[in-house]
Amino acid sequence: MYFHKALEADGVIAVFVGQGDIAKILSYGGKIIKHLERTTKKTIRVLEYNSDERKFLEDLFAPMSILTINRIWLPDGTTETRVILSGKERRQTSRYVKAFKTIAKNAYGITLRIEFAD
Repeated sequence: MYFHKALEADGVIAVFVGQGDIAKILSYGGKIIKHLERTTKKTIRVLEYNSDERKFLEDLFAPMSILTINRIWLPDGTTETRVILSGKERRQTSRYVKAFKTIAKNAYGITLRIEFAD
């Protein structure tokens, strides 16, 4: 397994590993991740380094299901990426929204807009 880097934001640590290494770090019933969470007292997200934007977002929001991902062009020339999650995921995600936005911005330069379908 290859460790590239880690980012921390609002109680969430994003660990970036080599391509195909997510399964290795999550193996053995997730004991490695559970140990890291107990030690750091933070939530751990394991992400692939240099993956495409869609794969990055799917890994970031896992195990939540993403309904759709859209790119929004704003009048000032900037773009935002809108991620729509199922409405039933609202409670599970609400405490991580700020952390996910910060991680996406720092890792990929993505400005996220997170919405929930009702």
